[in-house]
Formats: sequence, C-alpha cells, structure tokens
Amino acid sequence: MDTIFDEIPSLAKVEDREFGTPRKVKSFVLRSSGLKPFQLEALRLYYSSHVVEFQKEILDFKALFGNENPVIIEIGFGMGTSSHRIAKDRNEYNYLGLEVFLSGFAKLLSLVGNDGLSNIRLMRFDAVEVLTHMVADSSVAGFHIFFPDPWPKKKHHKRRLIQEPLANLMASKLKKGGYIYSVTDWEEYAYQMLDVFAKVPSLTNPFGGFAPPKAWRPTTSFEQKGLEQEFPINEVWVEKQ
Repeated sequence: MDTIFDEIPSLAKVEDREFGTPRKVKSFVLRSSGLKPFQLEALRLYYSSHVVEFQKEILDFKALFGNENPVIIEIGFGMGTSSHRIAKDRNEYNYLGLEVFLSGFAKLLSLVGNDGLSNIRLMRFDAVEVLTHMVADSSVAGFHIFFPDPWPKKKHHKRRLIQEPLANLMASKLKKGGYIYSVTDWEEYAYQMLDVFAKVPSLTNPFGGFAPPKAWRPTTSFEQKGLEQEFPINEVWVEKQ
C-alpha cells in the first residue's frame, strides 16, 4: 500500500486538515485494506485520465468532460458496481463519483477505465469539502446517495451523512429542477431523510413521502442481501424548486 501512496501521493489524503489539528465529526471512518493486483493496476493506468484531485478551485464541468451534458454527483459509491452501470446505461449525463474508501475507489476506477467510459470522473476526498470548494452553486443536475452508512446506534446518529447542513449545501449546488435521490434499507434513517429534506426551503418532495424505485437504478449485491432478510428498501426523491 505504501508503494502506491508513494507513486500517487494525493491518494493518501482524503480531507483538507492540517496534521495534528482536531478532526470534525465525519460520516465516515477510514479502514485499511490491501488492494488486489487489478486495483493497483487500475490506479496506475487510469488515475491521470479519470481521477480529479482536490483543490480549492471551482471545477469547469465543460472542460472536465468535454461537453455540456448535465452533471450528476454521487456521494459514497461504495464498490461502484451501480455507479458503473448507471454511467454506462445513461450516458447522456456526466458523473462525478466521490468515495473515500480506497478499495471501492480502485474497483470502480478499474471498471470505468477498462470500459473506456468518458462520462465519469472520480474523487477520493471528503464530499463536504469538494462541494464547498469545487462545485459552483446552481451547477448540478442531481445527487445520488445510495445506502449510506446508517450508523444505527443512537450515539452515532450524528455521524449520519444526511443532516441539515449537507442537505442545504447540496440544495445550493442544484440547478432549478435538479434532484437528490437517496436510498436506504434502514427504515428509521429513511424517515430521518424525509424530515431533513422537508426542512430545506428550496426542496420539494413530489411524492409527499417515499418515492417509487427508479428502473434505471441497479440492485446491488448489498441491497439483494437486505431484500433476502426482508429489509424494506426506502427511496427518497426531492427536487429543487
């Protein structure tokens, strides 16, 4: 692992925080795990073509993707299987995927690089900082947040991704008519999502509650395990007025 960090130093940093300073409450906990040969190969082959490094400058989406197609940002794509499928099937959109876990990051990089997909870019950095410093207001067509960590223990609820500050931040980045699409198999968290988005003045819920599933969102292996255990899959879709 140290070798790939030596080769690509930016991979080792996922948040803009000086060493030794206190860490703010985050919705993720980094875990170390070894990368397989195909993941290391993907990092070496496709990093320069498909990865965006963090910098405090607003992204020019037209320059980044080479077209003016609408941009969808996915926060926390996990192992990236559904991200890959959606980008491949719905290529009339551009996609920016944000994920801090290196194993999933490298796996999706392998998938999109091997397929030569030009409509998706990846970042391994904290989503809040990316949105704050690199995404212009009213520039995003949609956000995808599929199966974020539910942090089920009450004392850990503050770590949940969907909170009012992030909801307001995402809303500020959306174009008029843009959407936030969240899915979870943790029912109590699903109701929290509804409540959080209802508190953002610029967002409206066209369904008045949970949304019907979108046919274009693939069922992941993680989701299938939940279905086998009869966990309810709750979908939340809100739009910017």
